[in-house]
Amino acid sequence: MADGISSFWGPVTSTRECCERNYNNSSHVAEFYNTLSNIPCILLAIFGLRNALQQRFERRFSFLYVSNVVLAIGSMLHHATLRSGQQQSDETPMVWAMLLYIYILFSPDWHYRRTMPTFLIIYGTAFTISHSFLRFSIGFNLHYIMLCLLCMPRVYKYYIYTDDKAARHLGKVYVVTLMLGSLCWLSDWLLCEEMSRWHINPQGHALWHVFMGFNTYFANTFLMFCRAEQRNWYPQVVRALGILPYVKIKKRKAQ
Repeated sequence: MADGISSFWGPVTSTRECCERNYNNSSHVAEFYNTLSNIPCILLAIFGLRNALQQRFERRFSFLYVSNVVLAIGSMLHHATLRSGQQQSDETPMVWAMLLYIYILFSPDWHYRRTMPTFLIIYGTAFTISHSFLRFSIGFNLHYIMLCLLCMPRVYKYYIYTDDKAARHLGKVYVVTLMLGSLCWLSDWLLCEEMSRWHINPQGHALWHVFMGFNTYFANTFLMFCRAEQRNWYPQVVRALGILPYVKIKKRKAQ
């Protein structure tokens, strides 16, 4: 929410702003809560990356968790500065992360193994270059939603073919966190003028970040379980400290 305040970072050049009063809590951080709310995503992604490396999952999952960290850091830079350059560091990793999800979801049934990663890399590179020059706004949102919708039927297919109750629970929590996060995002966007009059701003976009941090973690964990089933690694959903779920596998010696 622009307030015409001159800041350490200069004037606002980002095409996206949220319903948080700029520089209200710090002269160096434009949207304080929207910046800090990315921390859970980083911590969860680091935990997931550690698990993927320790159990020697395929590198695709390590890349996925790293992309989640890069995305969260880019989002922090964007909301802290509200500059167009940092906006690119937020939006471009969003697309690359979705391309990784597309690869993980569709590659098991893809007959020509090299064509899919080659196409996705070319597609992501072309988007990155064009987005840096043209700076899509509404077009970016529509493009990102299209990529998400492309993944949904495949996720559902994985869900219905999974018999494990704990894994299916991950799928359900994934849907719940996605719905709650989307509700927070929409309320921040559509009801900003009304919420600005309230004594306390509910910080809908910051809540979106928190919910989506857990959402991506649950999605990643669910996909790791499904992939381990495909590879006959005898996956099991266990919980760290009895709270945070992760996938534990038993590979054969030959694997």
